[in-house]
Amino acid sequence: MSVKGKTAIITGSNSGIGLGIARELAKVGAHVVLNSFTDSEADHKLAADMATEFGTEVRYIQGDMSKGDQCRALIEKAGVCDILVNNAGIQHVAPIDEFPAAKWDAIIAINLTSAFHTTAAALPMMRKAGWGRIINVASAHGLRASPFKSAYVSAKHGIVGMTKTVGLETAKENITANAICPGYVLTPLVEAQIPDTAKEYNMSEDEVIEKVILAKQPSKDFVTVEQIGGIAIFLCSDAAAQITGTAMSVDGGWTAE
Repeated sequence: MSVKGKTAIITGSNSGIGLGIARELAKVGAHVVLNSFTDSEADHKLAADMATEFGTEVRYIQGDMSKGDQCRALIEKAGVCDILVNNAGIQHVAPIDEFPAAKWDAIIAINLTSAFHTTAAALPMMRKAGWGRIINVASAHGLRASPFKSAYVSAKHGIVGMTKTVGLETAKENITANAICPGYVLTPLVEAQIPDTAKEYNMSEDEVIEKVILAKQPSKDFVTVEQIGGIAIFLCSDAAAQITGTAMSVDGGWTAE
């Protein structure tokens, strides 16, 4: 089944991985709903420009994914949800005994709890339509831990667990739930950090990419947002109809070690 004409809602999608997935879905004719917590002219222009570029319907709907009622309202305002991509996320790094409680709460709310609310709101629509795809953007940190990232690792492990549960609950329906677990992805945010990190370590940019940023990624190459988008399209295809409740590693071999 083609995704052309299907409505895809992607949370946290005005930049980075979310925008990359949205663009790949729009490219193959999906109707796309972009989302973030902001509501600027630039956000709506992004949607309008994407609609013009790909010749498909693209809307922007504001919604703060740290608030459960706004998560559910996003789905309700869209009116249709054939494909749900839970991508919204934030990060904070600190030792657990110094980790600010407010940061913990925000990371769990945005990276994990939001997906509970959007999924709960979207499933009745998918069931009514007789078809649905839920794609949760987890992380290699949903399968492995790193120090100083307690909230992020907890949230991403939680997303993987929730994906398995939803996959089991919908196993007899034409609905699947899967998690994509990327390693380090080359987003504009990461790209912007490379020069400063190189100065901090007194290394060339190439050296700091290989030895610091991609230290755990055996391929020593970044994942691209286009690759993540391509996997999302695959998960929506007929070929993936029996793939559900899984966590797909896209990490250059990180979790193979």
